Amino acid sequence: MRRILRICSHLRGVAGGILQRHLGGGLWTTPRRCSPLPVLCLSILLAASCGYSTRSVALGKIKKIYVAPFKNKIAYGEEKERNLYLPLLEVKVTNAIVDRFLFDGNLKISTQDTADIILKGELIRYERHPLRYDDNNEVQEYRINIIVSMSLWNPAQEDKAIWEEPYFVGETTYFTSGALVTTEDAAVEKAVVDLGRRVVERTVLDW
Repeated sequence: MRRILRICSHLRGVAGGILQRHLGGGLWTTPRRCSPLPVLCLSILLAASCGYSTRSVALGKIKKIYVAPFKNKIAYGEEKERNLYLPLLEVKVTNAIVDRFLFDGNLKISTQDTADIILKGELIRYERHPLRYDDNNEVQEYRINIIVSMSLWNPAQEDKAIWEEPYFVGETTYFTSGALVTTEDAAVEKAVVDLGRRVVERTVLDW
């Protein structure tokens, strides 16, 4: 990490020199009128390079991940918030996580036998909470939470997880009336996608 910071610091110094020459001199020199395009491109390139390098070095030799099928552990008979079975919700969660890893590209999806790390998880809760009421005291907006318990493992060290998240949430909101009305099923799909994004960020960015 220190090496990465030194590299980024060096790149910032190089960028500063380029900008100084581009603007026409030092601090006390009146700058020439110039196009902002080179400055913008340089800034984007610098930010992207440092961010990508940090993630790549942090992952090190970790290249492949296996996402084990999530299990549905919701106790529907005991659920106080939402005693409702949503068919194949655990399958949708697993697929959303896999799709997000494929989109992200930092880790390749592999089989369990060839993976460098393994992600395991369980679906533990589905919640729907009212957020807004209309004048007739009817619910106008809900928040949906899809909650999982998950852990990341090194196949060579099965006695201890790399990290664990006992209560990890994907969420969204939806309206039951008005111009933004949508169905609960559509909202569930959005919450599943949000959960997949958060899981990949937890795995890659917070390594």
